[in-house]
Amino acid sequence: MPELPSDLEIARAAAIRPIAEIAEAAGINAEALEPYGRFKAKIDPARLNAPEPAGQVVLVSAMSPTPAGEGKSTTTVGLADSLARAGHKVMIALREPSLGPILGMKGGATGGGYSQVLPMDEINLHFTGDFHAVTSANNALMALVDNHIYQGNELGIDPRRLTFKRVLDMNDRALREVVIGLGGPTQGVPRQDGFDITVASEIMAVFCLATDLHDLRDRLGRITFGFTYDRAPVTVADLKVQGALTLLLKDAVRPNLVQTIAGTPALVHGGPFANIAHGCNSLIATQTARRLADVVVTEAGFGADLGAEKYMDIKARTGGVAPSVVVVVATVRALKMQGGVAKDQLAHPDLGALASGVANLKRHLSNVAKFGVPPVVAINKFAADTAEELEWLLAWCADEGVPAAVADVWGRGGGGDGGDALAALVAEALTGPSTFRHLYPLDMPVADKIRTIAQEIYGADGVDFSVPALKRLADIERHGWGSLPVCMAKTQYSFTDDASKLGAPTGFTIHIRDLLPKTGAGFIVALTGAVMTMPGLPAVPAALRMDVDDAGNPVGLA
Repeated sequence: MPELPSDLEIARAAAIRPIAEIAEAAGINAEALEPYGRFKAKIDPARLNAPEPAGQVVLVSAMSPTPAGEGKSTTTVGLADSLARAGHKVMIALREPSLGPILGMKGGATGGGYSQVLPMDEINLHFTGDFHAVTSANNALMALVDNHIYQGNELGIDPRRLTFKRVLDMNDRALREVVIGLGGPTQGVPRQDGFDITVASEIMAVFCLATDLHDLRDRLGRITFGFTYDRAPVTVADLKVQGALTLLLKDAVRPNLVQTIAGTPALVHGGPFANIAHGCNSLIATQTARRLADVVVTEAGFGADLGAEKYMDIKARTGGVAPSVVVVVATVRALKMQGGVAKDQLAHPDLGALASGVANLKRHLSNVAKFGVPPVVAINKFAADTAEELEWLLAWCADEGVPAAVADVWGRGGGGDGGDALAALVAEALTGPSTFRHLYPLDMPVADKIRTIAQEIYGADGVDFSVPALKRLADIERHGWGSLPVCMAKTQYSFTDDASKLGAPTGFTIHIRDLLPKTGAGFIVALTGAVMTMPGLPAVPAALRMDVDDAGNPVGLA
């Protein structure tokens, strides 16, 4: 069997079209297009000659991820290409990749095989500089806060009660806890501090949930970065720097236009993680796509217990972008791993493990139904999958009453027919009823919102709040933040807060160790288990295989 080309080799061999051609075909007028080189551009929504958002949203989610791989972004791209092949006016809306996971272990976020967005290498690296702008705005805020304290502290900010951190778009565990201001009186006020990864920054969440430039400025102003000595919250507006932060983000907030291998237009913009943030691309990009296309295919990070729930209860609530269909991606490999098979044994057929592992998929499908949106299962095909395993899984989905199709979009995407069966099911579902609803009302107490998510989505028996979390709950109610939705920060690998418990566990408790009010983004982050807001690199980082050749072309990107 010949060796398959890598994602990078496939991307480099693709015939990429000038971005002006993609924009013209998508109905983007020249005045709204701001090229960044030949193959990528930004769109200024304020100059766009297009109607109000009306396109239907297809949300791509997945079963719980495993090291075996699920291919959610690959399926998103392949599905959109197949819908376009069938005559639908389609646009993709994806998140931007973070450099930390690219150099670490997870890899990029541009799809794979023949279902990729291009230029793959540029998107996966610095792209148009959006993440740098978010990092700069975040760190400018903290420089201004520390300077305010150094220059006399007119606001009475308590350095011990700052809740905002500096950020870096890199996995760097050495920066989780640091001490700053050392070196004498002219170096600032010494205090304990730390770094988060950029995608965990509240400014990234604000960036992705803002409806326009004015809303961005207002949300930035509402960010609470700490408390005074009297324990009153202090906001960016109190510091009077929301205008400066908006200035740093004014270009970045415009969506980025690229294309798939097949030439389907794609907006790649914003990038919060779904395990430590809300895991969706920017609302501005999604709404811009809905102005330009009849069908918008977007994704939310990790499994449906994380990204999809947050899409429904945070993003859709904020911006009115409820999905008409949810595609849940599953693979035979990942289901067998959920059923107890080791990663190095996944190539061997095992119907018993598959039958055990579908409990994970079943819970995700049940969760999607709770939002009143019809699910469709995409079985992302891997080369080692047997016909018997694929047929068994299709039959199981049929018995569950859920439409399902095998999608070979890695090997037969890019304008091929690998996603046509899936696209037909999605197109049919788009014509059916959808009675979208949120999981909980906003006037429910924060503790009850957390319990509702834990019990209804994760299958937990209950929730245990630490003493600090209980104190924070009281503070949240006292400051009038109790009506905000909840953003659960939880491991992506399990319904529990223990990454080792696979499948569909029962009889467990979710442990809430702290609560972080994100008053600019407009949600409360609930930290569970040992989830980190600054990841670390693995023992063998992906960076070890990366290089450039003599012509300056990238090597080793995945």
